[in-house]
This record gives sequence, C-alpha cells and structure tokens, in this order.
Amino acid sequence: MGHPLGLTQECTTWLDDAMILGIETSVDHVGVAVGDYRGIRAHSMLASDRRHAESLAPMIQFVLQQADATMADLSAIAVDVGPGLFTGMRVGIASAASLAWALELPVVPVCSLDALAMNAEWSDNVVAASLDARRGEVYWSLYRMRGVGVEPLRLTEPVVSSPEDMAVHLADRGEDITCVGTGFIRHAALFEDVPWALMTGEPHAFPTAQKVVVLASHRIAADDTVLAGEITPMYLRAPDAEINWLTREATQ
Repeated sequence: MGHPLGLTQECTTWLDDAMILGIETSVDHVGVAVGDYRGIRAHSMLASDRRHAESLAPMIQFVLQQADATMADLSAIAVDVGPGLFTGMRVGIASAASLAWALELPVVPVCSLDALAMNAEWSDNVVAASLDARRGEVYWSLYRMRGVGVEPLRLTEPVVSSPEDMAVHLADRGEDITCVGTGFIRHAALFEDVPWALMTGEPHAFPTAQKVVVLASHRIAADDTVLAGEITPMYLRAPDAEINWLTREATQ
C-alpha cells in the first residue's frame, strides 16, 4: 500500500518530523487541515457566507487541538492563493503570511485549480477543473492525473474566460473529459456537445484544505517554498472593486 499522501520514500524521510498547516479560503467555504507523514491528522470546513476573517483563526485553533498539536509543532504553512474570491484569498494569504513571519516557517502557495483537480485523482481521462468566477466568467485549467495523492500534471495554465469559450475548447479536444468544480455545475447546460463526465456532489465542487496539504507535502519535499513576504495571489483578472470603479469612471 502506498503512502497516504502519495509520497516517495525519499520524501517521507525528509518529512518524518514535518507538520503542515493548510488554509483554504478561495471559495465560499473556509477550510483548515493539518497533516504530517502519516496523512491528514485533522481538518475542518465551514460554509462561511463570506465571513472568512471571523472564521479562520478559531478554525486553525480547533484543528490543531483535534490533531493534538500546537503552533510550535508546525513546519510549514500552505495556502490556496487562487484564483477565487478576492476577499477570501486575501484573508487566507494574510493569515498564512502572519503565521509564517511569527513562526519563521516557509510557505507553500497552492493554486485552487490544482487542488480542485485532485478531487478527480482516480480519473484516466483529461480532467477539467473549473470554478465559478462570477460576472459571467469561469476559472479553469486542464490536467492529467498521475495517481492517488500525486500532484496532477497541468496541461494548460489557469485562465479566466466565458463558460462558452471553455465549452468550445473542451468540445474541440474530441475526447472524454472528467469535469470538477462549480464552474461546470453552474453552467452545465453549455456542455451538451462535450463528451464529459461531471463529478457531482459537494465534495467535488471546490478545493479543500486537505488537498492543499497533500500538494504542499510534495512541494516541501522538493524544497519548493517561498518566504512569507513572497506570497503572490493568482487573480487572473482585476479585483471586483477595481472593475466596479473603472466601469463607473467610464460611464461618467
């Protein structure tokens, strides 16, 4: 039986004493997870109704207690940097940066679409991961899965587009596609011409803190981390507040 996080023997040797805190705030849900070489030790998810800032700190404390751990036990902080909800992303990134500064820990930035694709880890098809970006747009990217618990291989870089453009791109591929995420759930009627298989149900609709930890474990073992001040959000488009301001200026 393979390692619960999908790690090689070399990785587990490095991670024997490592504990990772994963933070997920790029979607409507807030998620926190703690994992080590044995797998995910504790996790929690809350439908926040955009109250990310109020929810996150208590959830971190709760998950650490459930894992019988403290802040001093952490070896790294992993955080979803988007694309996703701008306010939620900023809350997660700011919290991760603050903890990393205070504890002098490395940070692993994780793309929300990479984590979302992990929900289809058993698929032999191309996997399309998409999140509803609102304003009539979706975030999306394509992947090949490389095994349970193993980081997926990106076939395309994350982009933002209309759901119609995404549907045309997928149809043009002419192959079976496993689809995950709220982008497909909201715009399902557009994909009648795509040979797709939608993974339905809430667990497949959004990225989770558990998957953020799994992805981070591979990158930490490869020494692919950043300092607290180097975390960069993956916006893909201007924040909504900026768009609203530019729109108002254009109409005056």
